[in-house]
Amino acid sequence: MNDIALTVQQTARPTGFPTPEHFRFAESPVPEPTPGTALVENLYWSVDPYHREMMDGDFELDSPLEGRTLGRVIDSRDPALPEGEIVFHRRGWRTHSVVGPEETRRLPHFDGVPLSAHLSVLGGTGLTAYVGLTRIARLREGDDLFVSGAAGGVGTATARFARLLGAGRLVGSAGTAAKAAYLKEHVGYDETFDYHSGPVADLLTKAAPDGIDVFVDNVGGDHLGAAIGALRERGRVVRVGTISQYNTPVAPPVPFNHADVVEKSLRIEGFLVRDYTDVQEELYEFAVPQLRSGRLTPDETVVDGFERIVDAFLSMLRGGNTGKMIVRAAA
Repeated sequence: MNDIALTVQQTARPTGFPTPEHFRFAESPVPEPTPGTALVENLYWSVDPYHREMMDGDFELDSPLEGRTLGRVIDSRDPALPEGEIVFHRRGWRTHSVVGPEETRRLPHFDGVPLSAHLSVLGGTGLTAYVGLTRIARLREGDDLFVSGAAGGVGTATARFARLLGAGRLVGSAGTAAKAAYLKEHVGYDETFDYHSGPVADLLTKAAPDGIDVFVDNVGGDHLGAAIGALRERGRVVRVGTISQYNTPVAPPVPFNHADVVEKSLRIEGFLVRDYTDVQEELYEFAVPQLRSGRLTPDETVVDGFERIVDAFLSMLRGGNTGKMIVRAAA
């Protein structure tokens, strides 16, 4: 085992897009577990859009950042964390973590399912998509969906789950023409568009001329305004994120016809996936058989090497990923 541990620390609060200068890698001896804890060597790290929001005040400066991580217990001082066990925890952005049983979740082993899926379609990303469809949208068979940020982790998982759940027509927006094409060719979207190619309201009208029943919103901004106009009677908006505003100090108001909300009996609801951890086992029951059969495919962009985690995060913020962005320990 390498006797040096690396952590990533935030050094300053960014205005707009963060840069490599807002982070530093710090070396220290590999920590030793204390009674009731275990040392975990981390194997996979998740970098997520919400980390950008946390950089504005939730992350403590000059301290290790936090994030979803998978690792192997290599030295244990607690029988609840046996050595060799693969666990999920949130003490990420570091090569080694000391955790207690209350901070971890032991991962079930599913034959034929890659470990990285526990950070994508079986992890928080997949749980967000599944909860959004089944609990918030209360998806009905045949419902037509529009998904913003459709090429990201939640956007790709939403489409794949919606198709398995019997959704009707799937429309998605993405940041490049290449991503829009990928979504149609590989993910299962019926129609997509590059939102840079014109006003979103016009692009959505062309892609979904008969309207939509559900809008899964990862972006906010003009996507939200356009979708409200396109929703049919009793349409539902699932608010997942507002990535269009994460790097904007003062976000402009979203223009839309507020009367539509009343006249069409619309429902707009946001949620935090951390409030739905009780749905995790249901997600496994739904998704694992589909993964094994090949009907469900994880969409992942995997970056090798912990030393590239900052680069992966910044790339994700600028749309450099298709599907879930994951960092994997170098072999």
